[in-house]
Amino acid sequence: MKFLPKTSEYTRLLVLSIAVGLLSGLAAVLLERFIRLIQQMIARTLTPDSAFNWPMLLLPAVGMLLSLLIVRYLIRDNIGHGVTKVLWSISRNESRIKPHNTWSSLVTSGLTIGFGGSVGAEAPIVYTGAAIGSNLGRAAGMTHHSITVLVGCGAAGAIAGIFKAPLAGVLFTLEILMFNISMTSITPLLLSTVTSTVVSYLLLGDYHPFSSTLTPFSMGNMPFYLVLGVFCGLMSLYFTRTTLGLEDRLGRYTRPFVKWIVCAVLMGLLVALFPPLFGEGYDSVSSLLNGNEVVFRNNTPLGFLLQSPWGIPAFFLGVMLLKVLTMTLTNAGGGVGGTFGPTLFIGAIAGFVLSRTFNLSLPLDTPLPEQNFVLVGMAGLMAGVMQAPLTAIFLIAEITGGYELLLPLILCSTVSYGFTRIWEKYSIYTKRLAQSGDLLTHDNDQAVLTLLNTEELIRDKYPRVQTGTTLREIVRIITNDNSAVIAVLDGEGKFQGVLDVDKLRRYITRTDAYDKLHAYNLMENPPAIIHRNEKMESVMAKFDKTEAWRLPVIADDGSYLGFLSKSRILIAYRDQLRELSAD
Repeated sequence: MKFLPKTSEYTRLLVLSIAVGLLSGLAAVLLERFIRLIQQMIARTLTPDSAFNWPMLLLPAVGMLLSLLIVRYLIRDNIGHGVTKVLWSISRNESRIKPHNTWSSLVTSGLTIGFGGSVGAEAPIVYTGAAIGSNLGRAAGMTHHSITVLVGCGAAGAIAGIFKAPLAGVLFTLEILMFNISMTSITPLLLSTVTSTVVSYLLLGDYHPFSSTLTPFSMGNMPFYLVLGVFCGLMSLYFTRTTLGLEDRLGRYTRPFVKWIVCAVLMGLLVALFPPLFGEGYDSVSSLLNGNEVVFRNNTPLGFLLQSPWGIPAFFLGVMLLKVLTMTLTNAGGGVGGTFGPTLFIGAIAGFVLSRTFNLSLPLDTPLPEQNFVLVGMAGLMAGVMQAPLTAIFLIAEITGGYELLLPLILCSTVSYGFTRIWEKYSIYTKRLAQSGDLLTHDNDQAVLTLLNTEELIRDKYPRVQTGTTLREIVRIITNDNSAVIAVLDGEGKFQGVLDVDKLRRYITRTDAYDKLHAYNLMENPPAIIHRNEKMESVMAKFDKTEAWRLPVIADDGSYLGFLSKSRILIAYRDQLRELSAD
């Protein structure tokens, strides 16, 4: 239903971008309040710091189970990997996101994180914001291009709302989600992020979990920030590959409740050993950003490590390495959450571990400011894992007020990003899509091919005959039809071969063979066959290799669907390129 008056498309886009920013900001506030409400209720049940808090070992399992039940029996849809799902919807589903995603990720991630799941709220709220933009744009009767921009506005507004960082919201959308956005689309993104940020400030105040106490920047510490960049690059590779590898292994469990039990038990054991793994871990990050030692709510069997100087970085090295496991276990066990928050957490711990190690091992005249390294480490790991250095630099600078550390932020993020790209071409959000051929890139040619749908370009206008059809009947078809090819099928409609009309013309005068020759005598194998859901990049590779002008398309069971011609692809390519470049 088109509920906006008849105005220009761009004017309506600007109005809707403000509405999307407002709703995305409200969604971010609602998620934040929902998580804090659950955490406050749980905090009343926990025992004093001196005693072991057994409930902390069980609570993540409760949140995972509640989310699992909601997803399995109410939503009945896979809502994990929010940012990746947004990317897929842009490249493969015409920016259409299901209406339930405007609330389902919010509710399930709130339960997961509120009960101590070791994941972040950022990816679910991005999915929520993108769904708001998609559904609002469709309801307003906007074009595909404008709906895509509104999806970006929703994602940008969500990031801006949850972090109170409008610039970071825009950069996040430009670097990660919308590779080929035009410059005129920047204005809607800015309107959305500013609106969302204002809503967040009005309803939540200026509090932020990443407020920091930094020391003045010293140029003499730049070599150490360089080392931190390399360290963050290594950790980024570990983060991405370990996460995806564990997801594949845990995905082999076909029974969801058995998988929930396995993940819940492992989560409990890890939280018992390393209490900072409970929940998002932002309390620990806040302590480190202000130069304070992390205080645990409960004892740990590894508490003896915290009694020695070298034991502290050793303990947090374990926390840093195991956070990836608890994050993956939370999602695999039925929880809903993202990698954004864990990336910030691990980056902060990486900065602390490295700076504390330097301070303990090197005879420095002035100790390294550990809280500064914590802040820079957050940007470094984010730049490597998400492969979005600009977003990392300005997000961390915005949310912590750390603009005085802009030089080390740039150095560490750039080094981490460059180091990671040497061995890993894709980010944690895009690697799965790249493997399946569904990823849009900054390459316009590649982006257009990704957007083209093979099945939509199939033409079924060509005549078809059975394998036993006589030459007499084939000549009659040729006489009454100007098609260049004829498809040959068996009795079940399965494709068997093709008749080239030009080659058949030499038989027209051979009337003596009209009833002796049949289609199976005259047909030939095509130079290549295209499958219904084959990626356009693969289709074009077949055309280039065979130099054919048209190729047959078949379904998975071998049924004939029609032909795909190079001319039709080129027309669709031109139209898609025009739309992609539209202002």
